[in-house]
Amino acid sequence: MDALPALEAQLEHVAPGFRERVLGRHVMGPAALEAWNANLVGGDIGGGATDWRQLAARPSLSLTPWATPLPGLYLCSSSTLPGGGVHGMGGWNAAGAALARLG
Repeated sequence: MDALPALEAQLEHVAPGFRERVLGRHVMGPAALEAWNANLVGGDIGGGATDWRQLAARPSLSLTPWATPLPGLYLCSSSTLPGGGVHGMGGWNAAGAALARLG
C-alpha cells in the first residue's frame, strides 16, 4: 500500500500550499531501505526493538549513555535514549552531556 498520497493530503490539510512547494521526492520502501543499509533490518529506521532492558541500557548501562569513553565522542542516534520514536532527542541529550563535561 502506498501511503504517500494520504501523508501528502494530511500535510496539505495542516499546511496549505505544501504540495506546490515540493520540487521532487525519492521514496524507498522497507526492502529498499534494508538493501541500501543492512542496519535497517526490515526497513526499521528506529534502531530495532526497544524492550524494557534496552530502554534502561541503550546503548550501555550508564547515567550518560550518549558519552563514550573517548574524549569528545558522543552518540546521538536512534539507538540512544530515548530511542527512535523521539527524533532529535538523542542529539539533544548528547549535546547536554558534552556541555556538562566541558563545564
